[in-house]
Amino acid sequence: MEATATFIGNATVLLRLGELTVLTDPNFLHRGQRAYLGHGVWSKRRHDPALDIDELPPLDGVVLSHLHADHFDRIVRDRLPRDVPIVSTRKAAKRLRKWRFPATGLATWGEAEWRRGPDTLRITAVPGQHGPTGVHLAMPPTMGSILDWHHGGERRLRLYISGDTRFNRRVLRDIPSRFPGIDTALLHLGGTRILGALVTMDARDGVALANLIRPERVIPIHYDDYGVFRDPLSNFLQPSVAARVPAAVTPIVRGETVSLAPQPVLSAAP
Repeated sequence: MEATATFIGNATVLLRLGELTVLTDPNFLHRGQRAYLGHGVWSKRRHDPALDIDELPPLDGVVLSHLHADHFDRIVRDRLPRDVPIVSTRKAAKRLRKWRFPATGLATWGEAEWRRGPDTLRITAVPGQHGPTGVHLAMPPTMGSILDWHHGGERRLRLYISGDTRFNRRVLRDIPSRFPGIDTALLHLGGTRILGALVTMDARDGVALANLIRPERVIPIHYDDYGVFRDPLSNFLQPSVAARVPAAVTPIVRGETVSLAPQPVLSAAP
């Protein structure tokens, strides 16, 4: 019974949770192709995805943090099978349904479930804010996600996906009280700047969020695929910064698969 994450690139991760196969924020543009981010802003992709969309296994669902072209691009719109369910924000789901996708829109703290055999995945939309207060109103609504995987009725994994958010304690503060015991957090970093505004987390924000939700492990994603990313992953991984993260930090590169099995808790020496 496996629980793994394969990093395809940007915020696109293939999750295998028992018999369930789930994709996050599908982005399959290739190096040199451009994504439109709104307000007249385009950004060129710097790296190829580790897989093409036609190489994906059959999917049980897609979790989409928001509808930006670096998270759901024209290739996905044209070639993702129309029978794959998508969970996203209400605004994104409305647009996706116009494109004939079976999309469910969640309000904050809303839930959806997918089942296959003995496995159940409960997806809960949690708060996110795509930019500083005020600027975020010009951006698509975004959500973070809690993914609770149950096998045979027993919870085996609690995964947090930040989505494209900035760290704002007022916005995010209820996540750890509602969802304690997060095993792994996938943090969208990169320090994205659009028209001069920092609209996704940089290293400083990532440390603050890790200290708020206190997962057992942090896997940074969304850090170098587009020209609008201005804060390299190395800033988050440098020893003086990583030392402030209250979790094991697991860097992941495109094409790599890591186990999501909960990290063992080491007891203190007698």
